[in-house]
Amino acid sequence: MQRCLVTGANRGLGLEFTRQLLARGARVLACCRDPARAKDLDALRTQHGDNLEVHALDVADARAIAALPEAAAKHLQRVDLLVNNAGVLVSGERFGNVTQESLLRSFAVNAAAPLLITQALSPLLARGHKPRVLCVSTQLASIAQANNFRTLSYAMSKAALNMAVKRLAAELSPRGIVVMALHPGWAQTDMGGDGATLPARQSIEAMLGIIERAEPDEGGSFLAYDGAPLPW
Repeated sequence: MQRCLVTGANRGLGLEFTRQLLARGARVLACCRDPARAKDLDALRTQHGDNLEVHALDVADARAIAALPEAAAKHLQRVDLLVNNAGVLVSGERFGNVTQESLLRSFAVNAAAPLLITQALSPLLARGHKPRVLCVSTQLASIAQANNFRTLSYAMSKAALNMAVKRLAAELSPRGIVVMALHPGWAQTDMGGDGATLPARQSIEAMLGIIERAEPDEGGSFLAYDGAPLPW
């Protein structure tokens, strides 16, 4: 049985990751800020029983990250797949209205948290079966493709996440842990907005396929959900 940990699991892509992993028979530790309000996770727990545990985690809280390995070890014993999915996007950013608060919050959640969570869970990943770390990035993080000022905090912080993925891959590949950054496409979630065209189910199926088939030398890759390489 695969043992998986998903952050930002209460809605959107994180919820779909959790749903599909459970459907495959995995044991999942689903992390979100407020489990009491995670009604969809409650429904999944009713359906899948002990295979799902919901854990309170604010990924911007250093103490919460420090306590995460204990919770993961209790429910999972090891980590085969870590999905760093939790993210924040500040809407309406344009030149002249970007704030320090938005930048700091975005970097804390989108860039620092995946690095710190992966670092904290590395001993459990080292115990895993074909251990993998999937970091949800975005095409907007591509510096080569940057051509406007919109969603700046999100794009900058996800570009920093891509650097973290490269450095983590260099560090963890010798331990057999594959780390990748994947762009989910314009998925139909609350964050994706009304114009999104890609069903979340299709996006998650594709990304899980990529991370599960990845060879050790593919660590540090930045790919779209369909497997296409994206420029840094």
